[in-house]
Amino acid sequence: MGKFDWFWKAMGATTERNDKKSSGIVEHSRQLAGDFARFSDGELAAAVRQAVSGEGIADKPAFLAGLNEAASRTLGMRPFDVQSKAVLRLLEGDVIQMDTGEGKTLVGAMAATGFALTGRRVHLITVNNYLAARDAEWMRPLVEFFGLTVAAVTEASTRDERVEAYRCDVVYAPVAEVGFDHLRDNQITRREDTVQAPADVALVDEADSVLIDEALVPLVLAGSVGAQEATGQITEAVSHLEEGRDYAIDAEGRNVSLTDDGARAIERALGIDSLYDEAHVGSTLVRVNLALHAKALLIRDVHYIVNDGKVSLVDASRGRVAELQRWPDGLQAAVEAKEGLSVSEGGRILDSITLQALMRRYPTVCGMTGTAVEATEQLRTFYGLHVSVIERATPTRRFDEADRIYATAAEKNRAIVDEIAHLNSLGQPVLVGTHDVAESERLAEALTGRGIAVNVLNAKNDAEEARIIAEAGAAGRVTVSTQMAGRGTDIRLGGADETERDEVAALGGLAVIGTARYRTARLDNQLRGRAGRQGDPGLSVFFVSLEDDLVVTGGAGSSVTAHPDEEGLIDDPQVRSYIEHCRRVTEGQLLEIHAQTWKYNKLLADHRDILDERRVALLDTPAAWEELARRSPARAAELDHLPAAVLEQAAREIMLYHLDTEWSEHLALMDDVRESIHLRAIARETPIDEYHRIAVREFKDLANRAVDKAVETFNEVDIDAGGAHLQSAGWVRPSATWTYMVSDNPLSGSGNSFISGVASMFR
Repeated sequence: MGKFDWFWKAMGATTERNDKKSSGIVEHSRQLAGDFARFSDGELAAAVRQAVSGEGIADKPAFLAGLNEAASRTLGMRPFDVQSKAVLRLLEGDVIQMDTGEGKTLVGAMAATGFALTGRRVHLITVNNYLAARDAEWMRPLVEFFGLTVAAVTEASTRDERVEAYRCDVVYAPVAEVGFDHLRDNQITRREDTVQAPADVALVDEADSVLIDEALVPLVLAGSVGAQEATGQITEAVSHLEEGRDYAIDAEGRNVSLTDDGARAIERALGIDSLYDEAHVGSTLVRVNLALHAKALLIRDVHYIVNDGKVSLVDASRGRVAELQRWPDGLQAAVEAKEGLSVSEGGRILDSITLQALMRRYPTVCGMTGTAVEATEQLRTFYGLHVSVIERATPTRRFDEADRIYATAAEKNRAIVDEIAHLNSLGQPVLVGTHDVAESERLAEALTGRGIAVNVLNAKNDAEEARIIAEAGAAGRVTVSTQMAGRGTDIRLGGADETERDEVAALGGLAVIGTARYRTARLDNQLRGRAGRQGDPGLSVFFVSLEDDLVVTGGAGSSVTAHPDEEGLIDDPQVRSYIEHCRRVTEGQLLEIHAQTWKYNKLLADHRDILDERRVALLDTPAAWEELARRSPARAAELDHLPAAVLEQAAREIMLYHLDTEWSEHLALMDDVRESIHLRAIARETPIDEYHRIAVREFKDLANRAVDKAVETFNEVDIDAGGAHLQSAGWVRPSATWTYMVSDNPLSGSGNSFISGVASMFR
């Protein structure tokens, strides 16, 4: 076990017993393999079904033996013993850690098939559309062998396709799409308009990313409220401001604020006396701050790209375009104005849910990743999940070189280009992991200048991902990628068809180069894991400079003395320890943000559960009509000549409209509270306690306010055989909706909490 000894001690004897028990079951299943190999396809499927009961897997050795034989017949893949063991642990509800290239895709499909055979619908949660579509199609023969159905949901799926897919036994889908469909379903007024069907199991690929790193990211559904105010004059004024003189960015790069000189410069440009007087503080100042955030904190080709005249957000943790997502509260308009584009419609938040709250809606959650051990405590605390480490089928042959540390970023970048050129001259394939689109393009340009052919994979060309990844292991290939290549990808030596496999293996396999350390070790390990799959040789090395964001942020308030050589290279144990210290600091900051954000979000999640129960009752019962008829019997008597079904639906639409509107207002109010809650500390009050007090007080009357307003509407709106004519009375739901994700940071200290959160996510 080696480096995982501490983990096993922490998990105690139970995991050790489970591991021994799993090994015994796998050994027994191997003894049955010959018997199952003699079955016809029909007999094999029947035997596996016989091993399964509605309560679970009744005969685990027979189940595994049959499932392994089915995988061999349908996919041409004979599972290793360690894969069989991983399937058992998933079926027990664990998060499994398996190294890259050890076959998590097959393991996930086998476990999903096992769950589905017990009558439970499974959502196999992926981190992106590419993997959802790829894995559903790849694993389809195995799932369908047992008479089960399988489908994928992606951003490109139509509504009808989603409805059909969600009713399959096994559904592959990105976590964001599952969440956004859930939010949209919470806006319906007829049960038959529901897109999703209830699911029993969430089997999460890259579980640490979804369940921990992005657990507190809110998924937001917004609705149109009309075009936003023009921001051109303000954008022009802000564009002339200079950092240091006119505005200051905080030490962590999450917030920006005007100086006195900056405020005076804006006042002169706009021809106003004071930004802070009553006439401007609620409008002009807000738009100035938005424009300043857009200028100072959101950088083109780092945090967003511009394609076809539109601003597209980049998901920093994955390096991909975040399709159909946008920034809230005017920030989208500010960035569009900054880029000289048409300003899009504004919106108000209709509903929101964090990934953690979304995952907790499933009765069973399990998952798999290459980097779970570091997240053991969080997985146990937030979800009650255990981690099982699955040993490799073959020992790793990858060499993980110590970091190469340089004094300056310029010296580091030169060394990276030199190292890539050296490896390329040997014919060894190289995968370079960068932190953003701009960096990937700068590096590619430098390499092209050295006469090196480069494949670039980033948010601008993610449609070519499959082709680029398939060839990344070919001899002499250099691939420069953002974090897109960091998770869920499988790079084969010698290219997609592995024709040059022996040649590339002899050269040392795939070389992975990181251009900087990430703020969490798990992301580093994910990038490292692209090399050395299934016992292949490989190399990984990270280049670090003392000017890197990780070092500057984590080392704030401290310093280290370095003695670089003539090329800027530093080989000093004290400096290495200092960089590790910086990493621990930044990871600690992220954990603190997560812990604090969880406290703020938990109460809203509880309120949301109560609201959902109320919504279900209104949708599925005559409760809306009964309530309105009781509160307004005279109006009910007037309408008595109409069919009961018409009256019930009219009442339902009225009640749901006002319930949804009140919830939207509640979310907006609590966001306003979050923006100013830091001021409570000045009054010696605990911000989180005060936030909870306000949230409980405001939510307490939400349902009553919704009913009171529904009664007023019921008395006023025209109701006939065609139903309630809410639209003609001005009660209009948004004509268009869109979705976005935002990382909300309650510790930002000042300014709009959504804006600060966006800045922190894309820093």
